[in-house]
Amino acid sequence: MKKILLIDDDPELRQLLATYLGRHGFDTLLLPDTRQLDAYLERYQPHLVVLDLMMPGEDGLAACRRLRARGEMRPIIMLTARDEPVDRVIGLEMGADDYVGKPFDPRELVARIEAVLRRGTQPAAAPDPKGGVIHFGDWQLDRATRQLAREGVTVALTSGEFALLNILVANANIPMKRERLLELTRGDDSESFDRAIDVQIHRLRRLIEVDPAHPRYLQTVWGVGYVFVPDGNSEEEPDK
Repeated sequence: MKKILLIDDDPELRQLLATYLGRHGFDTLLLPDTRQLDAYLERYQPHLVVLDLMMPGEDGLAACRRLRARGEMRPIIMLTARDEPVDRVIGLEMGADDYVGKPFDPRELVARIEAVLRRGTQPAAAPDPKGGVIHFGDWQLDRATRQLAREGVTVALTSGEFALLNILVANANIPMKRERLLELTRGDDSESFDRAIDVQIHRLRRLIEVDPAHPRYLQTVWGVGYVFVPDGNSEEEPDK
């Protein structure tokens, strides 16, 4: 059974979701806040974390940001009553893999969990034993180990970030449409919103670009999408 760690300060909702997820084949661990989050991750090794945004103490966004900053790549779905597009963007920028707004049908959460778990096993997000090491600037992307490094220092990538960078690297100098990138990284059954790829590109640019506002490697092709330029020599219109 896949283990799901559910963190929400509403006890009734926790129990309701635990019962529902159990009926759909998930072993659900429950926490009311993030005080024991690190201990549960280490001890139980859940496959995915469902994290409420609004909680006493450390909120979901802060917890997500902290986990990603230390290299934690486990999938995270944000769960919150705030469902404005800007909040979804912020959640994804912090490193969340998906976002479900309250109130919601438990069937939607199950569908999102299953989609995110499938996404993590798709070829784009999986290590590529024959992919070799790609060098660009001071960076090295080892496609066999899913590691991105600069001057010997490894930078952690989430499954979604690696999947997107891996696809763009594999299609160097070929402009890729947003729709195609979304399909390859998230699957046809994903209900991701339009800015999901833009947010992932923004995160990757903050990692690898000297000046994210004027990217050398992950360049925008206006009216199309994005292109990976390994030598950074192509001309690009400045971001608007």
